[in-house]
Amino acid sequence: METEAKLAFKDKESLYALARAEFFRELCSDPQEPGPVLLENSYIDTADLDISRRGGMIRVRHYSGRDEDRFEFTVKYGGSVTGGLHQRHEWNVQSTDGTFSVESFKRQASADAPGDMLSEVFGTVSDDELNVICSNSFNRTVYNISFGQSSIEACFDSGIISSSDGSRTDEICELELELMEGDIEDIRKLADLIIDKTGCVPFEDTKYRRTLAIGTGD
Repeated sequence: METEAKLAFKDKESLYALARAEFFRELCSDPQEPGPVLLENSYIDTADLDISRRGGMIRVRHYSGRDEDRFEFTVKYGGSVTGGLHQRHEWNVQSTDGTFSVESFKRQASADAPGDMLSEVFGTVSDDELNVICSNSFNRTVYNISFGQSSIEACFDSGIISSSDGSRTDEICELELELMEGDIEDIRKLADLIIDKTGCVPFEDTKYRRTLAIGTGD
């Protein structure tokens, strides 16, 4: 189960000002400044959005920069969002070429899937029915945080979502606090602390939903 808090900032300057704030730096486990990585995301589904309509999402992500050049497949399913706290079932599989296959993904991720949950996500969808329906890219800088009894990844994300013709855009300017190990209450408390210090706000939308809306004009 993925557990993360999303916080939206008014602009890129205020987002990265947090990374330089003294109280934030005191929480960082590593004193060295991490470098950004470019994340290029393609979301795949059927023409009728069968996966999305079942509450699922398939993402093909390419990491590049800071000595990284790799692909990762992610499937998310179900879950809930309350006050900017997102909890969803999530499975990740590494790839060398970025070519997604339903059956291959199910084989590799099944050990971490309770019951027949992956079959619920995919249904009867086959590989030839899946196509890229929208995409985005953004820079991510990750800080490892120790807070309370928990280990948390603080992901600073900035970029632009745009339609294929460039007529519609939306800015990515958010912080994701992902619980790696520990207590969900620590995520809530850390989010509250950052909100109090910066004036950012809890964010309940996802990059996928925003990207899909820009791509379809909804």
